[in-house]
Amino acid sequence: MAAPSPSTPGGPAEHKLNIYFLPNLLTAGNLFCGFVALTKIVEADLDRGDFHQQINVALGFILLACIFDLFDGRVARMGGVESPFGRAFDSLADLISFGAAPAFLVHRVVLKDVFGGHDQWGWFIASIYLICGAFRLARFNCLAAMPGGGGSKDFLGFPIPSAAGLVSSLTLLIIQLNEKEKDLGKWKWLLVVVLLFLSAMMVSTVNYPSFKSLGLRSTSTFTKAIIAALFVGFIVMLWEKILYYVLPAFFTLYLVYGFIRPRISRQVRREIEEDDEENETEAGGE
Repeated sequence: MAAPSPSTPGGPAEHKLNIYFLPNLLTAGNLFCGFVALTKIVEADLDRGDFHQQINVALGFILLACIFDLFDGRVARMGGVESPFGRAFDSLADLISFGAAPAFLVHRVVLKDVFGGHDQWGWFIASIYLICGAFRLARFNCLAAMPGGGGSKDFLGFPIPSAAGLVSSLTLLIIQLNEKEKDLGKWKWLLVVVLLFLSAMMVSTVNYPSFKSLGLRSTSTFTKAIIAALFVGFIVMLWEKILYYVLPAFFTLYLVYGFIRPRISRQVRREIEEDDEENETEAGGE
């Protein structure tokens, strides 16, 4: 009697590829936003009056991609439907939305003017960010594939969605200040320094909390619930100021937190990160 062939159902080499609908739909939304952002950056023309408007739309789609990325892993973990396919798809989407799109955008808006006629330096600096982001995602996937590597509560290196959020929000702030006819002068160099620093931080060994224990099943005290509700109302009332000023501050605080985190007490860290040992879940995509 012939043994089952690898292609025969039930054969020893048969592998089922699990592609779960809702988490991967959210990841596809992330990828779509990254593609639209790139399209808007390409369509933006300096000779037209709507250049800043097109760039603002691109920045909005990058920040929207961050929201999709925030929820796809949480949905997968809540449903217990994490898979190697979802992790790989998430990294591919992240490379476009949080790697290529921010690098291209910063070059078009800032680096192209900073270096004047030496445009090759702008492309080179933007490519450093993209390459480091790709290395960061590849390292993340390799560590997650190792035995026990998927259970970490921390990110090794600054997460690329947060790096993209910081770059995009700072660029949005620079554009806003330019529209008010404020001369930034040498302040444009700030974004160059930030881009290079974030490139190094993405491939660094600094640990950042993933906040993966926060989800729809997370519990909170009565006081914290009230503060959270008031915070949401504050966002609704002052959304424009928040978009331009609070978002850069938020991502900057997260960046700095990785450095001060080892120096604060375990109790304070637990309060900040809402670390619930009983509700810990496995780490998924970034």
